[in-house]
Amino acid sequence: VLAGFPRDSEEYVLVNNKCQCVTVTAKFVPSKENPGEEILERNIRILVPLQARENISDPMSPLRTTFVYRMTELCQKCDPVEIELGGEIYQAQQSTSCNEHETCYTYNRDKCYTTTFPLVYQGETKNVKAVLTPASCYAD
Repeated sequence: VLAGFPRDSEEYVLVNNKCQCVTVTAKFVPSKENPGEEILERNIRILVPLQARENISDPMSPLRTTFVYRMTELCQKCDPVEIELGGEIYQAQQSTSCNEHETCYTYNRDKCYTTTFPLVYQGETKNVKAVLTPASCYAD
């Protein structure tokens, strides 16, 4: 989870996964066995959303009763970063399993979610697309 970080602050956020409602922080604290020594303490905060659906884009899907958290998935960094090797700049990812679909337990406010629903208008039924997270779907 952690390769290293500067020690100029109290607590560091290692993971902030809004999709699965998990925050992992770390800080150095005095050791109980040896007060002159500091140890790294990690805190994992998991919020289980009430009324979460199996398919968050389908408000009619059954309520979710099982939540699975894998630290390796939560901590993967899929955004490419630029690194320099031998004077050349390369794009690299810090994880190898970034192409798999992420299971969301609540809406990730950075993504646009939509659903379709039947609308009866003048006796005719049409399937209409509805936006579930308007702030993420419309720029203005």
